[in-house]
Amino acid sequence: MGETEDERTAQASQLFENFVQASTCKGTLQAFSILCRQLELDPLDYSNFYSSLKAAVSSWKVKALWTKLDKRAQQKVYNQNKACKGTRCLIIGGGPCGLRTAIELSLLGCKVVVIEKRDTFSRNNVLHLWPYTIHDLRGLGAKKFYGKFCAGSIDHISIRQLQLMLLKVSLILGVEIHVNVEFAKLVEPPEEQPDNSPGWRAEVRPSCHPVSDFEFDVVIGADGRRNTLDGFRRKEFRGKLAIAITANFVNRNTTAEAKVEEISGVAFIFNQKFFLDLKEETGIDLENIVYYKDNTHYFVMTAKKQSLLDKGVILNDYIETERLLSADNVNQEALLSYAREAADFGTNYQLPSLDYAINHYGQPDVAMFDFTSMYASENAALIREKHGHQLLVALVGDSLLEPFWPMGTGCARGFLAAFDAAWMVKGWAQGKSPLEILAERESIYRLLPQTTTENISKNFEQYTIDPATRYPNLNSSCVRPHQVRHLFINGRQDSGHIEKGGLPRRSINLSRRESEVRPGRLLTWCQKQTQGYRGVCVTNLTSSWRNGLALCALIHCQRPELIDYDTLNEEDVAGNNQLAFDMAEREFSIQPVTTGKEMAAEAEPDKLLMVLYLSKFYEAFRNSPGNNNDELRRKRYYAK
Repeated sequence: MGETEDERTAQASQLFENFVQASTCKGTLQAFSILCRQLELDPLDYSNFYSSLKAAVSSWKVKALWTKLDKRAQQKVYNQNKACKGTRCLIIGGGPCGLRTAIELSLLGCKVVVIEKRDTFSRNNVLHLWPYTIHDLRGLGAKKFYGKFCAGSIDHISIRQLQLMLLKVSLILGVEIHVNVEFAKLVEPPEEQPDNSPGWRAEVRPSCHPVSDFEFDVVIGADGRRNTLDGFRRKEFRGKLAIAITANFVNRNTTAEAKVEEISGVAFIFNQKFFLDLKEETGIDLENIVYYKDNTHYFVMTAKKQSLLDKGVILNDYIETERLLSADNVNQEALLSYAREAADFGTNYQLPSLDYAINHYGQPDVAMFDFTSMYASENAALIREKHGHQLLVALVGDSLLEPFWPMGTGCARGFLAAFDAAWMVKGWAQGKSPLEILAERESIYRLLPQTTTENISKNFEQYTIDPATRYPNLNSSCVRPHQVRHLFINGRQDSGHIEKGGLPRRSINLSRRESEVRPGRLLTWCQKQTQGYRGVCVTNLTSSWRNGLALCALIHCQRPELIDYDTLNEEDVAGNNQLAFDMAEREFSIQPVTTGKEMAAEAEPDKLLMVLYLSKFYEAFRNSPGNNNDELRRKRYYAK
């Protein structure tokens, strides 16, 4: 006997609950694979996966999560998951900012692939969350995935828990995620461009991984300070020497541990007695200390150099910071004792035992580093063009702007940059010119290092990827297009072609892989649609379209009322093309790939762009009833 409806519902609910409760990266991916297999869901069907999953898992337990995700997805900015339909994105790095970016791009309708070189989420360090990030994560169902999320006055979360939460949301929304895959470099499109030749791809390790065949027109670097994407010079901000120590101790979740109060951030200037007593009793001299209770007992403190020398943590006093804190100049055992002693004093000796948690290297989880020096990328994005293929390249997270940990800026500014990057991708998909896109992105990026909890919008409910909803004093045009010409990299010695055309437009959603029609079939279809129209003789997909009459005929064939074909002048190349572009955009949401003036200025339209542009007409009209009786509607336009 087959399963009853109730049994199927119960099984689906349990499979989904196993996925939700998975506590590791590998466990999450395995539970997701089982869920998809048992419920016969195709995770590669990214456009429909979320709705299919919702239909399959309908128990009362999960309805609150669907309600939250639906509310997010229904924001107008996403245009019902179609704002970036056809855009293909590769994200390098599965950290919090990479995954948060993936979620936004998926909601916009992009095909999103994330590659992460590790298969474990092992970072115990705890992130301070600004109020808006707490609101944002709650809106993604954070409580469903982590019941303790920001309970009461808690405003922090471990990096590991945050990654797990965002990984699960990403998978639910149809993001394709591959672990144990490392990005090596971009692979340019080949010089020869026959039909169906590849566009931009990535060289990855292992080289045989299927991701190496994935073609994309957007790549986002989210792999931290090590950023592996070329074209982003970094500038350094250096201040007075400040040495930070982070330490994670095992949290056994006992009653005694639960009673110990957190230290949300004590600095010397606000509690001098505490720090003077600490120094007198232990010899430890700190500028500040923070204690958060999460999966671990997490401590972070700024230690004075002389104190570290006196306690034997640093062996020799070198002028160069890099040499001062190098592994061979640090006594690891003394460092462990120093951090443990500071943690013990800071909690008034109330934690029953301070045993170090183990990091992903199998070592006690303590680290000492210099946060005097912070790096920021000079630019947030650039565009590469090679052999007719454009690629939007952007950075988010620590790759873009390293955090200043005492202010807890890492997650907050990281998420803001993720939203800003998604907004840029939306403009890219809608056909805005490369220089306009870059100028707007760099204008917005100038605000990011200045953001605080006080100067961003307080109306969190209205936050979207639109920067205007988040930055009260936004001037999105303070950087002008001519100032970002160097960020449009086309492999030519000069940028004269940009000068002549002003701001070249790019095509919308024109990935060759996204269209099912081959050029041969497309040509035949176009010939049939435009046959007999005055001044039109379609013999190819380039020069036959230059004067604009064929495009007008294509539209008139479907919607005669839109264009008065009798009045068109064959000599008015710019006017004919602009009319067709405007009508197609207004009536059929087919974005133009160029302008009427640019068509008139060129001896022959670009074949790649024309094939992909005309493919949109084919997709829109091939099932139209008009295709069966178009003979009658065309009769009066036959050549006299």
